[in-house]
Amino acid sequence: MSKKILFITGTRADYGKIKSLIKSVENAEGLEAYVYVSGMHLVESLGNTYKEVLKDGYKHVQVAYGLANTRNASYDLGDVICDLTGYVGSIEPDMIVVHGDRIDALAGACVGALNNILVAHIEGGELSGTIDESLRHAISKLSHIHLVSNEEAKDRLIQMGEIESHIFIMGSPDIDIMLLDSLPDVDEVKAFYEIPYDRFAILMYHPVTTEYDVLREHVKSVVDAVVESNDNYIVIYPNNDKGYELILSEYERLKGDARFRIFPSIRFERFLSLLRHADYIIGNSSAGIRESCVYGIPDIDIGTRQTGRYSIEKSRNIQHVPEDKGDILNAISRVGDYRMKSTFFGDGHSTERFMEILKSPKLWDIKIQKKFIDFNM
Repeated sequence: MSKKILFITGTRADYGKIKSLIKSVENAEGLEAYVYVSGMHLVESLGNTYKEVLKDGYKHVQVAYGLANTRNASYDLGDVICDLTGYVGSIEPDMIVVHGDRIDALAGACVGALNNILVAHIEGGELSGTIDESLRHAISKLSHIHLVSNEEAKDRLIQMGEIESHIFIMGSPDIDIMLLDSLPDVDEVKAFYEIPYDRFAILMYHPVTTEYDVLREHVKSVVDAVVESNDNYIVIYPNNDKGYELILSEYERLKGDARFRIFPSIRFERFLSLLRHADYIIGNSSAGIRESCVYGIPDIDIGTRQTGRYSIEKSRNIQHVPEDKGDILNAISRVGDYRMKSTFFGDGHSTERFMEILKSPKLWDIKIQKKFIDFNM
């Protein structure tokens, strides 16, 4: 009998990271892929990106149209748990695969753990420095199988009491897509989005929910800096965490300025093509930490959102600066010194490793009842 693998996606970002895995399961003998779509995908102002999932033509897709999306994270978490519980009861999956640190992943881990279903967590054991980090570690503790990016993440999970034999170094699966020769041609992408620039940077700045009281001041400094820089920018909307409306309000200042093209969302493969040809990426998105180093694109990481996510020794394309206009402008002036590549987060073979893991009979013998392994024993 085929094993049913349910993937949870709540954002444009996590979908880009897991779509190669979904497609491989979809095409594999003895496995069936199911996809549950929730969260930011359903927000019209952020591009209704659930349509991108539907376009990829999977056999089993459940779009959770009825979710409230109040932007009150605790309420929305409960909403997803209730809806997902019903779907899981109807399909009875053998495994739930979650990614990262968003509430949709936490909902998937809760539903799996409380219904005796194996939970596999992608990219656990990493640091970020905001509430997302707490969510990531909570998801790891609810998960039975850990699919991590590197040795450092594995060591952290062992420190958290996880069983070493249940941790697999897989790399970040989006890198598989990044290194494909079949990415869209950048000129075709620019024509599609009516981007007129030969040279440009990418701006992606998200709310830090634990710093809501200073968010308006912070994003004002970011916008002041990019306006004064005189560079061209492709600006992509933030995620819909508390405070995103403050960021969008500041972005109103950019409208009508020919140096800025602003988009609610950009399809993942097209985004990668743009990133590959960008002068630099700026803001506080994980794309600046993880994806930029694969292409050697300089990243200006602003503020605390990604604190601890990388080490300077292994991610030498990154400058870290506070939300200060002068510091940001100084970093922009020096981006040419930071065009360096890294394989810290993966080498482009994550999908192959994922399929090998799924096909191992030992994987399916992992016990639902978890055991804490003391670090010093």
